[in-house]
Parts: sequence; structure tokens; C-alpha cells
Amino acid sequence: MQPTPFTPWAWREPSNQGSDPVTAESTDEYGTTGVDRTGTDLAGVDLVGYKVEATDGHIGSIDKASHDVGDSFLVVDTGPWIFGRKVLLPAGTVQTFDHSEKKVYVDRTKDQIKESPEYDKETFETSEYRQQVGDYYTGSYRDFPR
Repeated sequence: MQPTPFTPWAWREPSNQGSDPVTAESTDEYGTTGVDRTGTDLAGVDLVGYKVEATDGHIGSIDKASHDVGDSFLVVDTGPWIFGRKVLLPAGTVQTFDHSEKKVYVDRTKDQIKESPEYDKETFETSEYRQQVGDYYTGSYRDFPR
């Protein structure tokens, strides 16, 4: 059986996430129900401020999030963990969400994230930078699929 190809800038399909111990729907403070943890309907979900967990521990919190179709990402402020560096994580690295705990779980290790291309707020939206980051995370997915 072939592994599912990694698509860096797209949220994963719910069927690729395996069993989910948290319910698939959540209700906000106004009683509105929305899709949770699938990445397929996150347009109304503000992930800024959520904690980010790598496979081997906490790495920081979300500073910025994009839900643009085929171009989704998270900017994570790692704080003192890697000297205040920010990193860009493509949406494809997100494995699951826990909205009740305000946490996002990614399928990479701290070291893989630490070794990612340097985040530059001036160039992070260019196609060249996106290609570099996409290639890096696609390579790490091939090496260590989750």
C-alpha cells in the first residue's frame, strides 16, 4: 500500500487522520456548530494563539494562520525554544486539532522544525520561498512519514 502523497499547502483530508478521540463537531459560545479537527472547514476558526505540539513536545504558539485553499500555513512563534525564531509550517504538517485545549498537533519533530528554512516576514509569501519550504517538508515527510 502506497502512503498518501504529502501536499504541503493543503489541509489533510479527515479520512487521512485516523481515529479521532475528540468529536468531529464543536459548538462555540453562541451555539454554532462547526467542523472540528479536519482542516476542511476552518475558515471561521481563528487559530492564532493556539499552542503547537510537535511529535516530541511543545514548540510554540501560532502567530498567524492562513486558510486559503491550496496555500494554507501557520506562522509559529517558537519563543525561547529556538532563540525567538518564527517558523512557517505548511498546513499539510498539521495532523490534528484540539479546539477545547487550543492546541494544534503537527507530525514533525522539534529538530525537523528547527532545521526548517529561515522564516522571513518580507519574503514568506513569494513563490520561491514557498517552494523551498514545501520541498523541505515534503522531503521530511518522505524520510519519516506519519
